[in-house]
Amino acid sequence: MPNSHYYGLILAGGRGTRFWPRSRKRHAKQLLNVFGERTLIQGTIDRLAPVIAPERLWVLTSRDLRDAIVSQLPEIPKGQIMAEPAQRNTAPAIGLAAQILSAQDPHAVMGVFPADHLVARPAAFRKVLRFAFRGAEADRLLVVGIQPRWPETGYGYIEFPRGVAAGSHGALAVRRFHEKPPLARARRYLASGNFYWNSGMFFWRPRVLLEALRRHLPRTATVLAALPRFGARKFAGELERIFPLCENISIDFAVMERADNVSGIAAADFGWSDVGSWNAVYELLPRDGCGNAVSPESICLDAHNNFVDARGKTVALVGVKDLIIVDTPDALLVADRAHAQQVGEVVKALERQRREELL
Repeated sequence: MPNSHYYGLILAGGRGTRFWPRSRKRHAKQLLNVFGERTLIQGTIDRLAPVIAPERLWVLTSRDLRDAIVSQLPEIPKGQIMAEPAQRNTAPAIGLAAQILSAQDPHAVMGVFPADHLVARPAAFRKVLRFAFRGAEADRLLVVGIQPRWPETGYGYIEFPRGVAAGSHGALAVRRFHEKPPLARARRYLASGNFYWNSGMFFWRPRVLLEALRRHLPRTATVLAALPRFGARKFAGELERIFPLCENISIDFAVMERADNVSGIAAADFGWSDVGSWNAVYELLPRDGCGNAVSPESICLDAHNNFVDARGKTVALVGVKDLIIVDTPDALLVADRAHAQQVGEVVKALERQRREELL
């Protein structure tokens, strides 16, 4: 049974620009069903449900996305799907949720979860989840580290003490956080055995997080403390007025890299991926004998290692390799898989051209 004092905050405000042209301002990556029928945010709710009841889940998103998320998540109370008045990164967003929960339940323990990640082994994930909640009950700021499977340069890393055993689930002291490394350093991290990927999943008592904000980000803490109680008549208007005064900073930079009460779970692999690009989707999908991730009706002649998302169309690939092809009614993306991270640059170019209809 879910613990009545466990709460979850789903961060769902990102635009997912590397998933253009399917990801748009009003229908971003977290709302896409890139794996099966359920969308990424629905999958997030599904795997949390056995531990955190839907009525204790909160979602913070943008104004552009809120209506679509409300439609996709009918099990979550509508008032708990909130649109931030302004984008201020993760520290103010998490602080806002902590401010609300600390007033509602003095015994609350909250987990923070990105809306757009994939977990292939949810039962193993939930075991980690329960250990993380219990660790946070000891008034620690806790982060989940993922045992690395390759020398990834696109993730931040958590440095644990030497000799750490993946999957032990005990809360360990975090020695240091490290930013995204160059490849040579990522290889050293992988070989060392005590550097783990930063999953972006955090756990703490709301009051402990608020104490850390008062110490390390006092201006934002003061702004959030001035809010009326959630549900009060003036709450929405005051949030609209003062939230933009918060600093624009991530929880990692604002708190986790500065606090002295940070612990971590050195989790064994539970099939986690941040699904950071179309190439990541390709890597996670089943492929034919030539390495193509395509629909069954597609035709591949001397074609190798391609990814195609062109729903409702038969696509013929002839003599091509390592391509990403994503087709929508108003836009077509053709990219080399090795350049999948650069798809976000297309969105920046469209913004410069003021092509709002394609954003």
